[in-house]
Amino acid sequence: MKKNIFKTAVFAIGLLSLSSCETNLDKINENPNDQANIDPQYLLTYVSKNAFGVQGDPMYASRMLIGTDGENVYQYMKWNDASFNTYSIDLLNTMKMMQEAERINNKNYQAIGKFYRAFHFYNLSLKFGSIPYSEAVKGESGITQPKYDSQETVMAGILNELKEANDLINSTDAIAGDIIFNGDASKWKKLINSFRLKVLMTLSKKTTVGGINIATEFASIAGSQTLMTSIQDNGELKFADAADSRYTTFNSSGYGSSLYMANYFINMFKDRQDPRIFTFAEQTTSAKENGLAITNFNGYNGGNPTSPYADNAALITAKNISKVNERFYKDPTNEPSSILSYAELEFILAEATARGWISGSAKTHYDNAIKASFQFYQTYVKNPNLYFAGFNVDNYLASSLVVYDNSAPLQTQLEKIITQKYMTMFHQGQWTSYQDYLRTGYPNLPLQTGVTAPSRFRYPQVEYNYNNTNLQAALTAQYGGQDNITSKPWWLQ
Repeated sequence: MKKNIFKTAVFAIGLLSLSSCETNLDKINENPNDQANIDPQYLLTYVSKNAFGVQGDPMYASRMLIGTDGENVYQYMKWNDASFNTYSIDLLNTMKMMQEAERINNKNYQAIGKFYRAFHFYNLSLKFGSIPYSEAVKGESGITQPKYDSQETVMAGILNELKEANDLINSTDAIAGDIIFNGDASKWKKLINSFRLKVLMTLSKKTTVGGINIATEFASIAGSQTLMTSIQDNGELKFADAADSRYTTFNSSGYGSSLYMANYFINMFKDRQDPRIFTFAEQTTSAKENGLAITNFNGYNGGNPTSPYADNAALITAKNISKVNERFYKDPTNEPSSILSYAELEFILAEATARGWISGSAKTHYDNAIKASFQFYQTYVKNPNLYFAGFNVDNYLASSLVVYDNSAPLQTQLEKIITQKYMTMFHQGQWTSYQDYLRTGYPNLPLQTGVTAPSRFRYPQVEYNYNNTNLQAALTAQYGGQDNITSKPWWLQ
């Protein structure tokens, strides 16, 4: 299966120049009296759609999916470089939106722009390490070969931009074009502050970032700022059965032909008798032929993500492997796609409590997170009674593999939190599960013998071609001049 079936289709709202980072957005929505301007609402719609799309590649790396029609580099941990297209598409359009928002004096578009800047720079830095930040997206100012800032500088800058976004956003400015929260500025404020906590937790291996004490800053935000309080606050994109608005993987040929579940992921649910697996996976062909109930856990089986793809393909012939639930490619609306959900926030708060960053009960946050996850699927999966009839979440929380103990050693608590957090991330959260694994070691993802889990991506070849001096300086400062996928960036040291 070709990995690009997961990519969100690009909505071409402007011709973007990689070399100069200049844009021809003035050609869009032309105003005969002012051809240089575009209403920021149209840019917000595009920027949001691009940011929230489902990504499939991290689900291979995180041992949720396997392919059977060829060797997938993400499944076998053999990836190489990644793209800087975020600069020339998402960040460029975000900057244009902020400029237009400033022109019409709308603070909310400026604030949301700061959030999206932080979101994209966060993802770029976690992929590579040091990246262009302070001089990035400044082609109009003549900076076509931006310097690289250290990862610590980038993360400190991100936190500052998120703080500025929180301080700037207000409930009086209209937010037309908002496909995430339908114009509700209060929910954007909750997402912004919750994302601040996510960034700080990502840096849990460090004590400070740019002079900021991470645990102290976390406690200050958690104790004084408005945060998500229910799944209605999820930072998520809802889909519609209309052109360019359908679920990201709707009508994907790969899902219908060669995409299957990984046994590592499926077994976590079978071991816990967790009915969410029925919403993720199809029964095996054998189970269907034998008339097993959809809620019979014996009817589900996955392939080994570390085995050769031909071995997993053999399970198809044996009728003993589960495909991805057909709703992920046959339902045009399916479920919303989140970049940060209320359930994830509660797991973050549980981890912060376990680490002693904030007071309270880690168990309470952990239980809240799991309840929120079940509520999400019971809300958005069609015919939920088919999967959850008779299920009692309180009984589930008390079961031996799920129950949380506030008095357990920290590593035991972390394993419990991250494992359940991982179980909520199927087609959600993009690279979050894999980044949690790099940061904590949980869950203990299976690897082929002799294979080390990559910590990053190599820089794109275009940077070697057009910005080599700054790239080489960054490689020397970080990785001894080597651009390897197993080199450890600052956040993991």
